Amino acid sequence: MPLNKNIKKVLVIGSGPIVIGQAAEFDYAGTQACKALKEQGLQVVLVNSNPATLMTDHSMADAIYIEPLIPETIKRIIIKEKPDSLLSTLGGQTGLTLSMQLAKEGFLEEQGVQLLGAKPDTIDKAEDRQMFKDTMEEIGEPCIPSKVVTDLESAVEFTKTIGYPIIIRPAFTLGGTGGGIAADEKELREIAANGLHRSPIHQILVEKCISGWKEIEFEVIRDGSGNVITVCSMENFDPVGVHTGDSIVIAPTVTLADKEYQMLRSAALNIISALKIEGGCNCQFALKPDSFDYAVIEVNPRVSRSSALASKATGYPIAKVAALIAIGYNLDEIPNTVTGKTAACFEPVLDYVVVKFPKWPFDKFVYAKRTLGTQMKATGEVMAIGTSFEQALMKAVRGCEIGQDDLNMKILLSASDMEIEERLHQCNDLRLFVIFEALKRGCKNADGTLDTEKANATVAHIHDITMIDFWFLQKLVNLVAIEYSFTQIRSGKGKLTKEVYREAKKRGYPDKVIAKICGLSITENQLLSEHLNPSYKMVDTCAGEFMAETPYFYGTYDSQNEAVEFLQHRLEKTKAAGEEPKKRVLVLGSGPIRIGQGIEFDYASVQCVWALKKLGFEVAIVNNNPETVSTD
Repeated sequence: MPLNKNIKKVLVIGSGPIVIGQAAEFDYAGTQACKALKEQGLQVVLVNSNPATLMTDHSMADAIYIEPLIPETIKRIIIKEKPDSLLSTLGGQTGLTLSMQLAKEGFLEEQGVQLLGAKPDTIDKAEDRQMFKDTMEEIGEPCIPSKVVTDLESAVEFTKTIGYPIIIRPAFTLGGTGGGIAADEKELREIAANGLHRSPIHQILVEKCISGWKEIEFEVIRDGSGNVITVCSMENFDPVGVHTGDSIVIAPTVTLADKEYQMLRSAALNIISALKIEGGCNCQFALKPDSFDYAVIEVNPRVSRSSALASKATGYPIAKVAALIAIGYNLDEIPNTVTGKTAACFEPVLDYVVVKFPKWPFDKFVYAKRTLGTQMKATGEVMAIGTSFEQALMKAVRGCEIGQDDLNMKILLSASDMEIEERLHQCNDLRLFVIFEALKRGCKNADGTLDTEKANATVAHIHDITMIDFWFLQKLVNLVAIEYSFTQIRSGKGKLTKEVYREAKKRGYPDKVIAKICGLSITENQLLSEHLNPSYKMVDTCAGEFMAETPYFYGTYDSQNEAVEFLQHRLEKTKAAGEEPKKRVLVLGSGPIRIGQGIEFDYASVQCVWALKKLGFEVAIVNNNPETVSTD
């Protein structure tokens, strides 16, 4: 289906100020959507209250309103601008809620404005907890035992039938706001009262707590003709009980058997088809580790922070495709801009591992409660890509700006074994580092070498406490084994051979960390002074099946350097066109969103790139933030 000829002028609602749970990812999604709509010759009217965003740059829309995101303002803008359509799914929870309010009041119908992306009944079925539960039951998708209530006493009465602990999930809120896990009636009353207050419709879901199950996400996309594809599968390092925005996330899924993967993938496609979403959708599942039992946690009928991660992890432009679907195009009619040869109906393929690491504000709020639960606390995140989980994880830790070059945290080195054991029971932002310290202490022989039996026993013990999958813990043991070999070198019982050095580099250890743990000086050690240069690989959506036109690159240690091949390909095209090669400029991005440094620097980076390109330069940008426009 080509462009809907009835669509001439589209109103796009932004997401407003940066808040925890809603940050640069919606500037990225909205900017991508505005560009896609303008490329199709449509007029774009934008309303957003955030001056730091690229969305509110004059080049993004035909008319831009920097106004409060409230129904009264949107109504005045619609009356003045007379758009024929409103795009509801790319402005986060703010845009979705505003669109719903205007639709339910009948204002959009009065003004002849159609809602694009997700219809009111679709949004209700996904966001209203009771309607969502009813819809899942209708299509045979299992849900966790739960009840939707609108008052405190009903929550208390229902909990008596399912027992504690329970999870409170408010309706129509962002990032788990107002929710939490209650272990007794006192906590239930406190969390439920807050959840009822926070929910715009004063509704909460009281749900049996299944903490410890695996949490799996699928980013799926559907067009108006019913074609559906899976863009990306993602798996949380932390089990159910920690908000996905506060969990380390791995793409693609790594611990699922094929039967489990296909079961959840089919469920995700079933859900987006039943909800009749036209565009992107994020489906979250809980999977019981020792069986094939699963349950649907929730569905976001819009782009989300996970969508931005999935988009950058695969190279698939989710927001752009969602915007084009909203105005009438089918997946097979939308070209893949990365390859330039395939269509958007081709599912992306990953031949690498992506790790997302959250960025928390506890360095600023030192007295804040660091416990992680169902309510998101991260302000931003970093993304790292590698050829192994260990390499990507080590990169992510270095990139999130917490003063860590590796997994050895100074404050834990002097802690007693009893204190480390106690900390294992605490789910907070230091959990990964506590687990690594526990593994280091529990996996070695008296002579400092790795003891396989002790390692297996320690992994089992940590799994029993944290319910983190054995696969992840064993990967951390691989890093422990490398560090044991380093300490042997430090004590004079071994040498830093070429094989050990290369293995350490492939697992993500930089030279200075290798030198530090081995007790060597980089200048005095010949092998380390002969630095092993990284090679660069492509993120091209198709695992190298086609030569990409605009790929991402990530560093690793391999004999093949795809960045060099890509540049040679570009030079050949330039020569064939009879043009002179352009000079190249490198632009550095600003990293994760954190208190004091937000999307205003992403805006500056993008403007810098545009200006340099206009001056005739080729531009490369380096950034580790998957939410941003600069990594588009």
